[in-house]
Amino acid sequence: MLTIALAGLRTRWTTLIGTFVALALGVGLVAAMGLGLASTLDAPDRAPQRFAGSPVVVMGDDTLTVRVRRGPSTAEVSRTLAHPHPVDIELLRDLRTLGPVARDDEGRARGGPDAVGVDAPVAEVRRVVGDRALVLTGDDRRRADPATERDAEGLMTVNALLGTAGGITAFVSVFVVASTFAFAVALRRREFGLLRTAGATPGQLRRLLLAEAAVVGTLASAAGCALGRRAAPLLAGLLVDEGMAPSWFTVRQAAWPLHAAFWTGLAVAFAGVWAASRRAGRIGPAEALREADIDTDVLVPVRRLLGFALLAGAAFLMAKSLVTDPSALLKRKTYTTQPMVLITAAALLAPLLVRPLARLVRLPGATGMLVRANTAASLRRTAAVAAPVLITVALAGSVTGSAMTVTAAKAAEAREHTRADLVVTGEELKVRPVHGATLSASASTALYVREEGTALITSRARAVDDAKALAEVERLPVVAGDIRDLDDRSIVVNEEWEQHTVGSTVRVWLGDGRPAALRIAAVLALGTGNNGAYVTRANAPAAPVDRIGVRLSPGANRAAVAARLRDTGGTVRTTGQWLATTHPRTSAQTRLGLAVILGIALVYTALALANTMLMAGSVRSSELNALRLAGATRPRVLAVVAGETLCAVGLGALLGLAVTAVNLAGLGAALASLSAPVAVSVPWQLIGGAAGVCAAVAVGAALLPRAVRRRSAMGP
Repeated sequence: MLTIALAGLRTRWTTLIGTFVALALGVGLVAAMGLGLASTLDAPDRAPQRFAGSPVVVMGDDTLTVRVRRGPSTAEVSRTLAHPHPVDIELLRDLRTLGPVARDDEGRARGGPDAVGVDAPVAEVRRVVGDRALVLTGDDRRRADPATERDAEGLMTVNALLGTAGGITAFVSVFVVASTFAFAVALRRREFGLLRTAGATPGQLRRLLLAEAAVVGTLASAAGCALGRRAAPLLAGLLVDEGMAPSWFTVRQAAWPLHAAFWTGLAVAFAGVWAASRRAGRIGPAEALREADIDTDVLVPVRRLLGFALLAGAAFLMAKSLVTDPSALLKRKTYTTQPMVLITAAALLAPLLVRPLARLVRLPGATGMLVRANTAASLRRTAAVAAPVLITVALAGSVTGSAMTVTAAKAAEAREHTRADLVVTGEELKVRPVHGATLSASASTALYVREEGTALITSRARAVDDAKALAEVERLPVVAGDIRDLDDRSIVVNEEWEQHTVGSTVRVWLGDGRPAALRIAAVLALGTGNNGAYVTRANAPAAPVDRIGVRLSPGANRAAVAARLRDTGGTVRTTGQWLATTHPRTSAQTRLGLAVILGIALVYTALALANTMLMAGSVRSSELNALRLAGATRPRVLAVVAGETLCAVGLGALLGLAVTAVNLAGLGAALASLSAPVAVSVPWQLIGGAAGVCAAVAVGAALLPRAVRRRSAMGP
């Protein structure tokens, strides 16, 4: 069987070259991303940088540790404090009695430096420090390096990006390889009929196709692993250049990502050919010969059942999120991955929709009639072209549109929630009363709450000087209580908190780690997630004022007030300028992630379209020659071929837009249920560009065989 498979591959290598390239590219991307992931999980330990010359580092406590339930037992959970404790003056004086103390301004805490280096015996330092601070030695001294936390966050970002991109690669490659194998098998029905007539059993046909898949999969996976090893360092360099990964990040060679990529590629090849091989093995000799030129029974029962099951699953997931946790639909991980279920369902059911949609197309003249008839009759070819276009358009519309919608909603929410005429921002603002204006000064902080006894949740918060001034300057979305009742013994929370009943008491840890029991004075709508908690400055004394909202009194001179506000040491802007500068916008990391995802989808779509059209062109000679004999001119034949191709691409784009509409409608419903502005954004230019590229590639590949044959017929 292997000998027959190899002989068949030698004669039909042109029909499988696209599958080979797609699979090799997919394995290469998975290998490169796997090597990147392995490097983030096994990053090298860096030597201490900040106090490298000091044998001991004394650092203020920067961690909150709380016990939570883990099943029948308990465990400790730690969070980095928003306001770490300083090494205070008294402790510094005691440390100087032991030896030289090194200080710098790289990290500061309110009330003193966050850490110092001490040149003294460790035992003596521990004796003097006691439980007033942390004593770090050896590699633990890295904790005092500000870059340590930044590097950890960068590695987490890289990990999330590569994981998502790897998943998208596997998803798209399965579709491309499966559709290519299925279409190739459909074009070989006459060959299978002859083999069945010659005595081949269904099992032998299945084994023949699986053997071909094994050969192609093995060669493509091996080539992909070699490609991935070379591409991984380039990928790491790109991540560093874009500021997503630490400057020292490099790819470290590991064996398991290459093994995972190789066997994934082989599994994709087998999965792609499995359904097609079973279909080829089920048909009899006479049936195969009779169906050789007619597309019937394209949507087999298993595919139909799976398509409708995934459609129901997509509807269930969206409905469940809308009912139980609408805010989940606003998260990047959700709106990047959840549309895959609906996209898969639409791609599986595409053949069911081709004929009804094609009949709705009205094209003028005889050429238009032929285009419409051939599109409806050649379901396999039309569906094979429409499916990859559907995936690309749906990804471009759903993923990018969701990111744009969430960003626009956050920006609109920020505009709605302020009454300020001017905004002052800076790191440590000096607050002084200004005649003719109401000032609401606030500082960024955090609160920590143990929910259900099983999780320690970090909540962003702002600490304000005056609740009444806050109510006058801000237009917060209060759903219960009164923001003006906020005092030193109370808190304002949002609806996401486990306890959010006005008048009840919630136990929290403040930004510096102190426990506190605060009464809930008001509750805010959850919105897009930017509506954090509010406390007074007494509950965040270490937080420096970094924003002042200013509302002018009637008749006040704006220029005079702005001039006085410059004494705060911050930047004075109008509210419009401040929003334009600081309102939520798509981050560089998100933009790069979207570019990677859409780039992968577009490359795969181009490969699938080119391969499908070249395979279809290789078996349409008799059909198109018959059209020429019937009196059609060569330009008309080419117009028919191009028209069919554009019609199939258009159907795929239409289905992709339908998927996009459903996903964005669900996102809009989630925003509405969260009392957030509904600002649905559709990336029309991106969708149009993706569809245009698909159309150009498909038409070019469809016309190429005819152009080659004409040149061959003309001779040298």
